[in-house]
Amino acid sequence: MARTGHGPTLPGMGVVILVRHGQASFGSEDYDVLSETGWSQGHRLGAWFAERGLAPTAVVQGGMRRHRETAEAAGWTDSTTDPGWDEFDHLAVVAADPDLPSGDLDRREFQRAFEVATARWTSGAFDGEYAEPWPAFRARVTAALDRAREQAGPGGTVVVVTSGGPIAAACAALVDPEADDAGFARLWSRLNTVLVNASYSRVVVGSTGARLLTFNEHPHLDGAALTYR
Repeated sequence: MARTGHGPTLPGMGVVILVRHGQASFGSEDYDVLSETGWSQGHRLGAWFAERGLAPTAVVQGGMRRHRETAEAAGWTDSTTDPGWDEFDHLAVVAADPDLPSGDLDRREFQRAFEVATARWTSGAFDGEYAEPWPAFRARVTAALDRAREQAGPGGTVVVVTSGGPIAAACAALVDPEADDAGFARLWSRLNTVLVNASYSRVVVGSTGARLLTFNEHPHLDGAALTYR
């Protein structure tokens, strides 16, 4: 589904561009801060858009520091905040897994623990154990996407700077709106695990609703600038 470039859209259609934040500071005291690589990724993203004449009519960011810093790095300083685009509390979800390995985890070990823990979270069997159960997260993201679609309107381009979880949820809903709960959770997991830092996915908005045009584009990134966590 991924494509590069910014092909023309039909007249009267709006576009919502879902941007994943740059690399955060895994393993540091404050995860919610862009790493040096994350700042570079944001700069590259902003330059890529500018070189192609893509000027958003509005920029929306989640309420997290890594969202704000990514927008700043890209040069999108005139933005509004919508906490509906915040990431779920992944540390709390992982910590809630009774089978979580003890001790400090490196990136690969954490990724394995993350996938097991989120499968437990999305199963719906343990909703009472989470401050934000999976259904509440899905509803929050759906509402945020609806607001962004309305803001794009006919002919507008809204850039949303957010995190992998909300992007995967929004894209899964657009790819298969008829999926049952288990099918949606599987699709969300597959999309979430492959999202690149500072990648973007495009949603076109027309009279018949919204459709996913591209997913996880990252032609502006290569080498050490290409990261997943």
